[in-house]
Amino acid sequence: MSSFRANRQHWNSISRAYQAEHDPQIGASPRLWGMYAIPDARLHALGEVAGRRVLELGCGAGQWSRSLAAEGAIVVGLDLSDAQLAAAASAMGAARFPLVQAAAEQIPFAPGSFDLVFCDHGGLSWAPPQLAVPEAARVLRRGGRLVFNATSPWFEVCYDSGSDRVTAGLRQDYFGLGAIAEDHGATSYQLTYGGCIRLLRGAGLVIDDLIEPRPGPGMRNGYARTDPPDWASRWPAEMLWIARKE
Repeated sequence: MSSFRANRQHWNSISRAYQAEHDPQIGASPRLWGMYAIPDARLHALGEVAGRRVLELGCGAGQWSRSLAAEGAIVVGLDLSDAQLAAAASAMGAARFPLVQAAAEQIPFAPGSFDLVFCDHGGLSWAPPQLAVPEAARVLRRGGRLVFNATSPWFEVCYDSGSDRVTAGLRQDYFGLGAIAEDHGATSYQLTYGGCIRLLRGAGLVIDDLIEPRPGPGMRNGYARTDPPDWASRWPAEMLWIARKE
């Protein structure tokens, strides 16, 4: 069942505070992935974008989209939140690109519209994956790529709700992962590794790589508390999937 109405309300409610807290990290420099702002120049996940038709699912305030548009990509930023899109519009620079309000499970574009669909803890973390991944595959051309970064199931099963931090112990059932209740009645989604593989393959995608971004010593998690502080240098906090449409 789609959760986009509650998720829209959630992101509208927190957008201003979220951008005030996280934009200094997200927008610090081009192409920074995830909770630890690891440069794409180190991970080599996205590749060349100049002249490519690119869709960002869950663009937020448009930090990624602005960067790719400046590199010559033909970018569309999609988000379900009015407030997030307003932030993206106000921060847009000389490289202009369209912004579209929609949910990742209902992408309003024709089949084969894009060369690249991507997100960084965006639409594919906040939409039912059984709906959103086939939609992403549908709007890709043959040979196009789906690249997305999401929380690792390791991170989720080690989260201790009592202390509001990720720990070195198992706190949740791995096989119980799925829909996760968030504030304002919103829902995020977490798949197991096997669930991701089956879903991507079922959507007609070939998995080219799975990168588990590992922060360097002293790199700060901008979103969650961890115990020990170097948690993500020992266990994977995120999973960055790279898949291709045959």
